[in-house]
Amino acid sequence: MEALMQDLGKHQLEAFRDEIGTLIKTLNLALKSLKAWMSGKKAELPQVALLTSAEIVSEPLGLVLIISSWNFPFGLSLEPLIGAIAAGNVAILKPSELSPASSSLLASSLTSYLDNKAIKVIQGGPQETQQLLEQRWDKIFFTGSARVGRIVMSAAVKNLTPVTLELGGKCPAVVDSLSSSWDIEATVKRIVVGKFGTCAGQACIAIDYVLVENKYCSKLVELMKVWIKKMFGENPQRSKTITRIVNKHHFSRLNNLLADKMVKESVVYGGSVDEENLFIEPTILVDPPLDAAIMSEEIFGPLLPIITVEKIEDSIRFIRSRPKPLALYVFTKNKTLERRMISETSSGSLTFNDAILQYAADSLPFGGVGESGFGMYHGKFSFDTFSHQKAIVRRSFLTDFWFRYPPWTLNKLQLLEECYNYDYLGMFLVMLGLKRSSKRLFANHM
Repeated sequence: MEALMQDLGKHQLEAFRDEIGTLIKTLNLALKSLKAWMSGKKAELPQVALLTSAEIVSEPLGLVLIISSWNFPFGLSLEPLIGAIAAGNVAILKPSELSPASSSLLASSLTSYLDNKAIKVIQGGPQETQQLLEQRWDKIFFTGSARVGRIVMSAAVKNLTPVTLELGGKCPAVVDSLSSSWDIEATVKRIVVGKFGTCAGQACIAIDYVLVENKYCSKLVELMKVWIKKMFGENPQRSKTITRIVNKHHFSRLNNLLADKMVKESVVYGGSVDEENLFIEPTILVDPPLDAAIMSEEIFGPLLPIITVEKIEDSIRFIRSRPKPLALYVFTKNKTLERRMISETSSGSLTFNDAILQYAADSLPFGGVGESGFGMYHGKFSFDTFSHQKAIVRRSFLTDFWFRYPPWTLNKLQLLEECYNYDYLGMFLVMLGLKRSSKRLFANHM
């Protein structure tokens, strides 16, 4: 926790909630479930495969490379590593140089507690990462930006190395009209935490922007102001519960998003910055220009644009017009809208009436789609990601079907037709000469 405070200024509770606690949960699940995960799974075969059995056996991929990110340096390093070890692989972990205290602690701790012949930690920056990517791997697991993800993918192609890319994107939250004050209050609190209370928005699944009907926007903004103050105080910079920006580069990037004149004019709350202390106040913007950088780039910080629509159903068209997000959050009690969101939008995950919650569920796959990444992990999905599912077939010598061998005849073709249709009565009738194929496939060639 001291390392997270040093790197990111994370409060101890947030550090436990998002990293330490989730890792304890993941480890306990793996220890409890590993025997079941490793056991072969029987596969059904059609009855025609008489005296034949089949199963699926998981085997380790071999040598894997895990490249993690700085915003959750322990969780994003150890969560995939647990899956890799559980599946029986040897691994190299490359933590981010942008969280040096956490990376250093990972290197020293893993060296002390794990077999150094099987698990190694390589520290360093882009040059070391590039050198690692030039090597041959059996699997690469990367968490980070789409820009670097493309570099990783390009390097992997040279050796046809399978890759899991955990990227990000602009994760929307859709706020429908809610009937009760309880529902509205819960929505606002969950949005505030899902943005500003999750590494100050520096999270791949943090809410990037909000879509709401124009007539409800003012009320939403006013309630958000109230809850930002309740959670982070009148002066958020003095609060110990909000994470600071990771470094000057990312601070400048976020500051530049606000520098656009039209964007600056859309700020309705917050907007103050302190470069020396790498602090940006929780900031709400209403209808910034859609062609501005703040609406085309992943924000990854405490800036929250609210985009108004005429009807809440218009949010579906808006989401579909943009790259597929890693996460989509919809606050509604409208079952029709819920069904449409499920069937008409695509995202890594879709959560109704909450935010971030899906990350903690080991029973759900965590991963993106399209530009937000591909592949999945968490729980058994981590084990499967680092495993090869090998098909095993055991065949008896006692039974043999003559129609599978040349020379080919029309009768053998008819038997194969019935076989592939799983029509066992039909096969029996063909054998007795009581049934003829209606298709007469390839009859001229027999």
